[in-house]
Amino acid sequence: MKKCTFNLLLIVFFLCAAPAKAQHKDEAAVAAAVEQMRLAMINADSLALTILADEQLSYGHSGGAIDDKKDFVGKIVSGRSDFVSITLTDQTIAIAGKTAIVRHKLDAVTNDNGKPGEVKLSIILVWHKHKSAWKLLARQAVKRQ
Repeated sequence: MKKCTFNLLLIVFFLCAAPAKAQHKDEAAVAAAVEQMRLAMINADSLALTILADEQLSYGHSGGAIDDKKDFVGKIVSGRSDFVSITLTDQTIAIAGKTAIVRHKLDAVTNDNGKPGEVKLSIILVWHKHKSAWKLLARQAVKRQ
């Protein structure tokens, strides 16, 4: 009986460990995608922004404006939305199947249309797995003090 109980516990452990390992791998991939997006925004990298953003992107700004993918990429590349630096803190990632919810605080130095500024935002990002790549599907920002 003890051997049967031990074998049963061992099977349960391995069944539970496999999804946890997959989720950990997905969390690392999402964190990498967030970092690639941060760098692409600072560098105004049109190609990287286009690859990372989903075709159906809904990008909400703290001021209430909402951009689609074309507007989001266009504003970054043109300098209308120019990030000199972006620091992300307090990041959490939650995976639910092929969807990831990322929350973090964003502190940035900006130079929108040549006008220096700073922003302090709380952000929620929704990423979804498309084939083997994580794509940004939605983003919403709110101002914080």
